[in-house]
Amino acid sequence: MTTVARVVLDSPLPQLDRLFDYRVPAELEDDCVPGVRVKVPLRTGARMSDAYVVEVVSEGDWPGELSAVEQVVSPVPVLAPEIWSLARAVADRAAGVASDVLRLAVPTRQVRAEKAWLARDTAWSPPSVEPTPVTGYADGVLEALLADRGRAAVDAVPHPVDVGTADDPVWVPGWAATLAQAASHVVAREQSAVLAVPDFRDVTDLERALLAVLPPERVVRFDAKQTNGQRAKALLQARTHAVVAIGNRTAAFAPATELGLVAMWDDGDASFVEPRAPYVHTRDVALVRTAQSGAALLFLAHARSTDVQRLVELHWLQELAPHRVPTPRVIPTAQQAGAEGFAAQARIPSTAWRAAREASQHGPVLVQVANPGFGTGLVCADCGERAHCRVCGGPLGSPHRGATPQCRFCGALAVGFRCPTCGGGKLKPVGQGAQRTADELGRAFPGTRIVVADGSRPLDEVPARPAVVVATRGAEPSVPGGYACVLLLDGERLLAREGLRVQEDVLRFWTNAAAKGAPGAEVYLVGIGGKLATAMALWRLDGPAHDELVDRRALHFPPAVRVATLTGTDEAVTAAVEALGDAVVGAVLGPVPVPEDPVPGTVRAIVRFAYAHGAEVAATLKAEVIRRSSTRRVLPGGNRRRAAPTLRVRLDDAEPFTEV
Repeated sequence: MTTVARVVLDSPLPQLDRLFDYRVPAELEDDCVPGVRVKVPLRTGARMSDAYVVEVVSEGDWPGELSAVEQVVSPVPVLAPEIWSLARAVADRAAGVASDVLRLAVPTRQVRAEKAWLARDTAWSPPSVEPTPVTGYADGVLEALLADRGRAAVDAVPHPVDVGTADDPVWVPGWAATLAQAASHVVAREQSAVLAVPDFRDVTDLERALLAVLPPERVVRFDAKQTNGQRAKALLQARTHAVVAIGNRTAAFAPATELGLVAMWDDGDASFVEPRAPYVHTRDVALVRTAQSGAALLFLAHARSTDVQRLVELHWLQELAPHRVPTPRVIPTAQQAGAEGFAAQARIPSTAWRAAREASQHGPVLVQVANPGFGTGLVCADCGERAHCRVCGGPLGSPHRGATPQCRFCGALAVGFRCPTCGGGKLKPVGQGAQRTADELGRAFPGTRIVVADGSRPLDEVPARPAVVVATRGAEPSVPGGYACVLLLDGERLLAREGLRVQEDVLRFWTNAAAKGAPGAEVYLVGIGGKLATAMALWRLDGPAHDELVDRRALHFPPAVRVATLTGTDEAVTAAVEALGDAVVGAVLGPVPVPEDPVPGTVRAIVRFAYAHGAEVAATLKAEVIRRSSTRRVLPGGNRRRAAPTLRVRLDDAEPFTEV
């Protein structure tokens, strides 16, 4: 009887995105098991391709003679069956290629990690876990949901929480404490949990919270800061026993012995969008994985995304809110109302300035601003024309006073700048960035320590001592016990951007910063009124998400519908749109030229379709991509070669709806 290995090739070509049958030689049968890396011949024996074994069967579907597996690269099964099923489903949903997803899920081979895993003590088991009660919510509600493997949108506890002991306090954000406590209930049943967060600061906070309730052997990191060796070690550890896998986008693909919980913090963060093909959002990976595994699903946030709000209004997710937990005291103030002197220059109204000055005597004060650097931009000192980069045309900025102007897009230094309009060589800053705000606050708060935190000067934590911390959105460091006061500046500037998700993004920025305040700390929202200010003041943040979703439904914009972006030649894009037929909802947006594309004549069209037609649309568009990729053209002299792809497809693409 012939043993046949069905393998997935490590190839990005869409026409090779299927399982191939290969005969397993007798000498390789013991090592050729599902999940191992192998080398197989492709078309000719001289051309070898890397592949993963998906399954081993006694007979194949091919009636003819099969080529043989050339080599088992390693006997270690690195591709778990559930990860293959997840990769296949995610790729099909995004009209992509499964091998592209597997590159996100499985790191390159690391011999040292594999040898250590093979030499492990198989009789060893990690310490048992006692579940920790989930605090901040009605007694037993979240624990019961986990036991029933339910699904919920959870409003996070909006202040720091101490998860340590009286002798050794451990302060973490409220959401991190909730996730750690929930994970302890899952691991206590010898089930695994997958927890995905946006960036490295969140990973650090979550790890600290987990280590306060779980032994270190039960916590495994999957994040972008790891080396391939660390990722390989983590992957094999997660396959050995029940653990909590934490990290950013890659954590969603962590293997699990028995998955009991998938959770995400702040799913609306743009960091969850994978920048590589097939460009899937981690939220979609989480939804697919819970549907396949039956695990519990939690989306935690202060300000809910419209995508999660849609699932709530479909009653697919239930709502959970903190019980008898103090909310931030948000005080909307008019811009510059009564401000004087340096406080006015720093854009702080007098009431907020007095509160911040008093609070700074007892602890740190957080000031959130919109932009890093000294100013938001540079203009010609003679004519006022906006200064742009000579290399890429991007806006010029200055990281601090007296620094050489630098492009905000490509980073090129603008040495010897000359204005193309008047020929002037002097530039002056406009607007106020983090550094300029810090300079003004240094004058407004004499004798107080001023700290700047932004992308170029990241800080995880500042001590609970008097200080003024000026931070850009998303870069706010934590404080043990929380900030004594929080000022939210530049709200009008943040809301002035154009894009579908501007309002929900700004609400996330504000609420995440406000939640870093101590219980009872005052939060001043400067220069904002209307519904957003009311929602912040009442801490009723589901209303804006609902209103946004109502508007999206009326306009047929995501997430009320799904979208597909088609890029390529005019003929290819038009043919793909026609192939979709009646699945398209509303008018097709485009085709329009794409001047930034390196291929001349490239156009782009956006089609919208209902969620119910998602599988049909993805399959149709992928078939079009394969058809275009498989054609050949005849060159002068009779040479034949494969043409460059004339059609590119991206589903659920947010870029066309977002201002850069």
